[in-house]
Amino acid sequence: KLDLRTFRKIPWENDIPFFIGDFINEKNEAAYVCPRQLLKKIAAECDSMGFIPQFSQEFEWFNYAETPASLQEKQYRDLTPLTPGMFGYSILRSTLKNEYMDALFTMLSKFGIPLEGLHTETGPGVYEAAIMYGHIIEAADRAILFKTSVKEIAYKKGIIATFMAKISENLPGCSGHVHQSLCDKNSGANLFHDSSDDTGMSDLMRSYMAGQLFCLPHILPMVAPTVNSYKRLVEGAWAPTTLTWGIDNRTVALRALPAGKKSCRLETRVVGSDTNPYLALAACLASGLYGIKNNLQLLQPATTGNGYADKKYGVLPGNLQEATLAMKQSAVANELFGEDFVYHFTATREWEYRQFAKAVTDWETRRYLEII
Repeated sequence: KLDLRTFRKIPWENDIPFFIGDFINEKNEAAYVCPRQLLKKIAAECDSMGFIPQFSQEFEWFNYAETPASLQEKQYRDLTPLTPGMFGYSILRSTLKNEYMDALFTMLSKFGIPLEGLHTETGPGVYEAAIMYGHIIEAADRAILFKTSVKEIAYKKGIIATFMAKISENLPGCSGHVHQSLCDKNSGANLFHDSSDDTGMSDLMRSYMAGQLFCLPHILPMVAPTVNSYKRLVEGAWAPTTLTWGIDNRTVALRALPAGKKSCRLETRVVGSDTNPYLALAACLASGLYGIKNNLQLLQPATTGNGYADKKYGVLPGNLQEATLAMKQSAVANELFGEDFVYHFTATREWEYRQFAKAVTDWETRRYLEII
């Protein structure tokens, strides 16, 4: 069913009209398998609690001077990055491919995906974009359209853009960090901010964070959905592995940013660039609201320094199979999203892991072919 409120025109396709659709069942009701409908359900619950969820997702991704044909010819190996070297935040490297950079910024803006920032990141041919925040439904729409739009615009420039979480064990992974805050439904005030607190964080924000820390092991496949996701979640690679939080700490799962009354927000750093934004944002909001509804207290102190070493509060599951089993057996996940969704979604992740388990990888060939 088309959502007419999502009307856009695709500027790189002669302004052809575009709409987002929702999956509904034969009774014209929300289909439990539809990620966008799931997010709408969680957002409606948030609204009933008197909150406006303001969200945004940022993405890192690799760009290669390749085509679909060259990917096949090279068997996805030895690809040519758009620019060489580790040029994070480089004016020089963005100038080198300025036509592509300008096309992204201009076309995305015309397509209703406003960006707060677009720049190179650490890694050969890596870019990062921060999408303008908004109501959680609009934020997820922008994020899902961002990913497919970048790929289409890249195609037209002879470039392959990929949002894989980890392209190589020797290079940084690609994040899809989710920024979030709750605002008062009537006044619009940021409810995460408390000027009387030493840190600037309200009790509401602390309960929200406590909910996420508690729920993360139960919902991890929604923010780390692929086999590859867990190659990014390794120690020392700027992606979290422990159930930790900290203030402006990039080694923890939850990075609190209580900078001011307008910008006070939480950044969930577990989320990778390979996520479905509807599911990732739904997971973040639902788990945060769980903390508020159950009046959870943020009893564990903020982690300072190395979050990878702070394992006393628990660690994240290490692979998709382990994470999926935890979610499948979780009463918490059923409460947050409904049994039908959890059953369907975890079945898809089990299928995904089975496909991986029967594949013969390059690592196995290099390790065993000659010596076994």
